[in-house]
Amino acid sequence: MNWQQLITNKRLGQEDHHPERHDDRTEFKRDYDRLIFSAPFRRMQNKTQVFPLPGSVFVHNRLTHCLEVASVGMSLGNDVSRALLRERYPELRNTLFEELGQIVSAACLAHDMGNPPFGHSGEKAIQTFFTEGKGLALRERVSLRFWDDITHFEGNANAFRILSHQFKGRRKGGFVMTYSMLASIVKYPWAASCAGKKGKFGFFASEESFFQRIADEQGLLRLSAEGEPLKYARHPLVYLVEAADDICYEIMDIEDSHKLKILSFDETADLLLAFFDDETQNNIRKRIIDEGMTDKNEMIVYMRACAIGKLENECVKAFIDNEELILKGIFQGSLIQHISDRQRKAYQHCCDVSMEKIYRSKPVLDVELAGYKIMETLMDQMTEAVLHPSRYYSQQLICRVSSQYDIHAADLESRIMAVLDYISGMTDVYALDVYQKINGISLPIV
Repeated sequence: MNWQQLITNKRLGQEDHHPERHDDRTEFKRDYDRLIFSAPFRRMQNKTQVFPLPGSVFVHNRLTHCLEVASVGMSLGNDVSRALLRERYPELRNTLFEELGQIVSAACLAHDMGNPPFGHSGEKAIQTFFTEGKGLALRERVSLRFWDDITHFEGNANAFRILSHQFKGRRKGGFVMTYSMLASIVKYPWAASCAGKKGKFGFFASEESFFQRIADEQGLLRLSAEGEPLKYARHPLVYLVEAADDICYEIMDIEDSHKLKILSFDETADLLLAFFDDETQNNIRKRIIDEGMTDKNEMIVYMRACAIGKLENECVKAFIDNEELILKGIFQGSLIQHISDRQRKAYQHCCDVSMEKIYRSKPVLDVELAGYKIMETLMDQMTEAVLHPSRYYSQQLICRVSSQYDIHAADLESRIMAVLDYISGMTDVYALDVYQKINGISLPIV
């Protein structure tokens, strides 16, 4: 793969023409702005990141998480671009290569847009409805490819669908994003039949032709032979989007846990300072004293900022050091796995503590259990409605579905996909509201 081909501002759905522009915004800045002002992006404000939606303490939701990831992604992309221009590719100055930061930042904004309500428990509820629940009866009524898609339902693949699919009444190309930005969000660039044990894949069969067009245009390495399920090597910028996400979710979950008193001040400080040698740790502590910080939350915020800055620098170095392998499509693992020993071990320790004390904490498990049940019920009721659309109750449910989703399609697969589009696009609050109404738990009071 080569950078000249990998970075393109060609837009999906507008390949044959570009509208005349009357301002100085780049095409990649337009991607960013288009996402910021979109309804799917706004809906992430009411979608669980890890902890239940906030009461008195405001912790991260999907939207604030994506904004922070976009900020780190901008830094990663800009630093990589500057380093490569200085050290290896001076001929790429004054080209689109200088906009790596903007591309990565836009991709970071969009990377979680396809996640259903209630975090990963919502994802699991959709998958298991078809593998363990009533949806299992549909196995013989749909194609093998479609069955692979729905039994492996994946937020990353759904994000690509949201951005590229032409929903009813919408324009060709979906959000009409640039090829480079779209390729940068596809963390697993292969079909569901290649998902393996982890169940990860990058695009539904309905959007496969879009991804193939984007991948071939940018010269992504195809790893599958003709006639085999589609599989490509990652676009190099995926590694930067992934790194920004890895840095933010792990470090910010630690900060949120301190605010929620799941972790003590000393536990949190030890985790964040472990990224640095003794001298740097002492300098950070001295800076806190010199700045007159006495509020423990503010101290943690400063330590967190230092940790993120260090991890960002380490991931840039890992990318530069492994750029040749990345371009050849043979780089293994994530950038986080290739940073310096001290930082890698400190990060892994954060992951271990998070698994033990955060992700298995009562508030997190409670929202996962409740979310799973809500999603299971919605899937059951809505799927039953599209299987028997002539029934009175089915018609009442179907009327709730937005007109952009092809819920009245002639073929069953399209109707089931419309159900998945509808439910996965819900916020936590809206999903709970619909659940309560269809179960007769709550009634609208005028």
